[in-house]
Amino acid sequence: MNIYLQDTGKRFNREWIFRHVHYTFSMGESYAVCGPNGCGKSTFLQTIAGAIVPTEGTVYYSNSKILPDPALQAKPYHTALFHQVAYVAPYLELIEEMTAAEFLSFHAVFKPFSPKYTQAEILDTVGLGQTGNKQIRYFSSGMKQRLKLAQGFYANVPVLLLDEPCTNLDAEGYALYERLIQTFAPEKIMLIGSNDPREYSFCTKRITITDYKS
Repeated sequence: MNIYLQDTGKRFNREWIFRHVHYTFSMGESYAVCGPNGCGKSTFLQTIAGAIVPTEGTVYYSNSKILPDPALQAKPYHTALFHQVAYVAPYLELIEEMTAAEFLSFHAVFKPFSPKYTQAEILDTVGLGQTGNKQIRYFSSGMKQRLKLAQGFYANVPVLLLDEPCTNLDAEGYALYERLIQTFAPEKIMLIGSNDPREYSFCTKRITITDYKS
């Protein structure tokens, strides 16, 4: 699996958020997407995820599960590709009327979780094993973020996009995040949009959005 950005750019009204991005994201690599607040890190991640259509250029995915020869072929946005991407961000809402267990079961209908883990194991790992039958509306902000991390990291997909993944987490939450990174980063394409070095210090490659403003 690779993701190719070819002269990709996004503009809102007359302002270019980023432009002329030529980049290849490869399996097993982790990429930090950096820049000051408001520079467009979230927009960049959402464009790669297919939630936002680029103003110019293209975003291509290649995947042997979808294309017979990823070395020779690449394909622009396609509904099947959305099943290959997990996205975690503090601004994405959870269904608060559900319990944590119900939410994970609902999510798994659209994006199955790794068959290596049971739902109970997932909830235990993220520290929600004792509250799996509690409605999400009664969760603290940190508990909600842990559930979002579970939703993203355990999804059986090759691409994981993390936007400020440790928002609302305490010291134990950061330690959990680090363990999840160690477990899952080698088998995914991982992009982390953040200004917090603790969230992206493990990344071997870095992209600064302000380098692509013109």
